[in-house]
Amino acid sequence: MILDDSFKLKSQVCFPLYACARRVANNYAPYLEPLGLTYTQYITMLILWEEEEITIKDLCLKLYLDSGTITPVIKKLINDGYIIKHRSVSDERLVVVSLTDEGRKLYDKVKDVPKQVCGALNEKGYEISDEKLSVLRDLLYEILKFC
Repeated sequence: MILDDSFKLKSQVCFPLYACARRVANNYAPYLEPLGLTYTQYITMLILWEEEEITIKDLCLKLYLDSGTITPVIKKLINDGYIIKHRSVSDERLVVVSLTDEGRKLYDKVKDVPKQVCGALNEKGYEISDEKLSVLRDLLYEILKFC
């Protein structure tokens, strides 16, 4: 079968973004697994350490996840004692998740994970300057605005 060059996998922007995102997220596993966290649980906790309390709807928006994906993550974090779920005082239609004291303590156990992941990538021979990381992050967030 003959394909137009623009239709080949190597010509797609989506594939290297997808593959890179998966591989970068997988680099977190050795540091998160001993703490009983998945990458999705970790990024959920990042939001909660920043916000302290957030509606599930807003959490889904910030993480670009649907409620079907976030529900088991929230259940596990509740079972582990890191967060609680309750109805909003101001609007009972909204479900809110909040940090517990255990969730706050977890921060101290994971605060070095980003440095550890970058260090592991550097050991593999991949070093990227802070400037390039900043440019890449800004570009990716720019793309997210349109997705």
